[in-house]
Amino acid sequence: MSDDADGAKQDGASPDYGRRRRAGRTAPASGAARPRRSSGGERPSEFVPRAHVAPAAMPEPDSVKPARELLEGILERMGIAEARVRYYSRSEGEYLEVDGPDLANLIGRHGHTLEALNLIFNNIVNNGVKKDRHYFTIDAEGYRARRADMLKGLALATLERAMREKRPITLEPMLPSERKVIHLALAENPFVTTESTGVEPERRVVVAPRNA
Repeated sequence: MSDDADGAKQDGASPDYGRRRRAGRTAPASGAARPRRSSGGERPSEFVPRAHVAPAAMPEPDSVKPARELLEGILERMGIAEARVRYYSRSEGEYLEVDGPDLANLIGRHGHTLEALNLIFNNIVNNGVKKDRHYFTIDAEGYRARRADMLKGLALATLERAMREKRPITLEPMLPSERKVIHLALAENPFVTTESTGVEPERRVVVAPRNA
């Protein structure tokens, strides 16, 4: 398995029915993200609500302190003012959560800036380390945690489709960290296998039935 990873017209309605419906609609919030488009493959929606509920606080292990302080120093040099970094863990790994007044530039379009920072940061943390390498997921206002939850749902939906149609299903191109979520979500499943195929930035996860 690779570590890298898819109003109908109503009879009998009164003449002012459509006007009432249009008047009752609520415009989407200006900060809500629209679905991410791709040229092919299964497409997950880009779900980034404006409201952010911070994860439950937990004690920071002593081994995490140097990494947190390193990230705080990087953010300061990037000019990200008043950023706060907290540690927490999830089923897919350990997170360093960045909170602050305005982190849109840190996240970047579809999370690409955050992904690049994550890669550079982990390379620094593990520089010269041969064994017991330590990897963190850098998040900002819960963006990547929400994205991971959505991708886990996509993985299960793709599993069901691959089994139902008895053929491999190819997902849309994803970032390396996103492909990893798909791979981990299906790693222990006895019915399908996953692999990454293609070349960056068009690398995709393929979910295939084991007996296909």
